[in-house]
Amino acid sequence: MTNLFEPVTVGKWVLSNRIAMAPMTRNRAGEGQVPQEISAQYYGQRAGAGLIIAEGTQPSPRGQGYLDSPGIHSSEQIEGWRLIAEAVHARNGHIVVQLMHAGRIAHPENKPGQETVAPSAVAAPDEIFTAKGMQPYPVPRALETHELPELVEEFVHAARSAVEAGLDGVELHAANGYLLHQFLAPSTNLRTDEYGGSPAARARLVVEVAGAVAGAIGPERVGIRISPAHNIHGAVEDDTAETAATYRALLDGIAPLGLAYLHALADPADALIQELRTRFSGPFIASDGFAQVTTKESAQGILDAGLADVVAVGRPYIANPDLVRRWSTRAELNEADPATFYGGGASGYIDYPDLKD
Repeated sequence: MTNLFEPVTVGKWVLSNRIAMAPMTRNRAGEGQVPQEISAQYYGQRAGAGLIIAEGTQPSPRGQGYLDSPGIHSSEQIEGWRLIAEAVHARNGHIVVQLMHAGRIAHPENKPGQETVAPSAVAAPDEIFTAKGMQPYPVPRALETHELPELVEEFVHAARSAVEAGLDGVELHAANGYLLHQFLAPSTNLRTDEYGGSPAARARLVVEVAGAVAGAIGPERVGIRISPAHNIHGAVEDDTAETAATYRALLDGIAPLGLAYLHALADPADALIQELRTRFSGPFIASDGFAQVTTKESAQGILDAGLADVVAVGRPYIANPDLVRRWSTRAELNEADPATFYGGGASGYIDYPDLKD
């Protein structure tokens, strides 16, 4: 049976193990949404992961959703990411950045001067944290059909910026209720043009983004994350047949591209997820830890059942920079402090001890 600590080839990379560090928002970018040297330390400490999927990062100023989330569209941001890439590569690791356009999951207080856009003019439920506290989500402006090529170009520019920064590639974030997922979900996509109204039409933009990014930097540098029926942030996919049809259209559209990997945030044993994996035919990364914390045993169980090639692990990586070593030696794990998950400085970010300490 496949072991977590065995190497695996994903895209153009030979990963030293089958444990990926999942993307996790930490809200520690500096002025201009530039990644700071402290983030280079953070990711460098965790370079023992087979693959680091860095936190959700906006491909354009209007794509920002949260306070102090990093971007990868300006020259200053590119240089910040270069520090991160160098820190990870110095320890023989691999790192891709997750391109996350937040779409309607945003507020003007978090990105002054930038509008919020979405597939349709429908506000997200609940509230978002801003510098002035919790506030309701505003009604976004629906993107016009003629604007969508410009949106695709935002992702292309960000992907090229990632390569320029020395990162190994990008992950397209088409999950968790953010912009690309908003196009996929019928509750957030009420369009009547060629980008809405049917499963294939709702999948169209995501296919176009994937194709354009793959053409710009090479498909072997591009992964994509999906979360069918996750039903978060108001991106509701509660019709089983409609959901399956949408994601089949998506996978049939991107399968010929030869992308580096498919990453699904879902129960990896779900029949639809395994069908989509088959349609993709390339390396598959499973992420089952949204509602629960992934353990060494649960991760190994996914591989034992033949449900994935790599397992993405989130919260254990916050407090355990040397998680692979700890799991492989059965060492005790550090406990994470939720009070320092988002924002702040070094505390709860780069000060968790590794085994040698």
